[in-house]
Amino acid sequence: MGKKLVIRMLILFPAFICIFLFLPAGSFRYWEAWIYSFAIFIPMTITVVYLVKNDPALLERRMRFKEKVEKQETIVRLARLPFILGFLIPGFDYRYNWSEVSPVLIIIANALVFLGYLWIFFVFRENSYTSRIVEVEEGQKVITTGPYSVVRHPMYSGMIIMFLFTPLALGSWWALVVFIFLPLVLVLRIQNEEQVLLNDLPGYQEYCQKTPYRLIPYVW
Repeated sequence: MGKKLVIRMLILFPAFICIFLFLPAGSFRYWEAWIYSFAIFIPMTITVVYLVKNDPALLERRMRFKEKVEKQETIVRLARLPFILGFLIPGFDYRYNWSEVSPVLIIIANALVFLGYLWIFFVFRENSYTSRIVEVEEGQKVITTGPYSVVRHPMYSGMIIMFLFTPLALGSWWALVVFIFLPLVLVLRIQNEEQVLLNDLPGYQEYCQKTPYRLIPYVW
């Protein structure tokens, strides 16, 4: 599966970028999209290659899409429309010049998107049970080290950094209005996920007491 996934990624990622960014922009001169593509593609490649070589079990877990918890399936549906719109709006924004974002801010935002994805990579290295869906597997243990010593859901922390800075990385203020909705969806997901973990994962309650913050240190 590893080699096939790498080939699929090399094919699907450029297709995604063209359909969701360059097609709405109507031009390949959309330089913000080029920088963003590299900011995403580089850590994505690092992550996939690492998982193919070192943790194929986690790679398999990341390929699961069917949620086992009904409420989680509803939450995933809530995120689909803003996710799609959030990537379509910047291209139209570029085409019709709706926003003016400083090039310096665009570069900084792309750097933060890159770092957000890199943070997720370190989460994967620390926890082989970071499945795409909410589940507790047989033999799964509570991870308390690395990023998990900071917050209980560090992968979602990295995702929020990526969500919030993606619009600016693509030069669009209007897309930020849509992307702000996605962290709220993650909060709903975390609240339900924690109930599953408290019920099914031994030692998770003690971990919650030791690491009080779910997503952002000293905030929540």
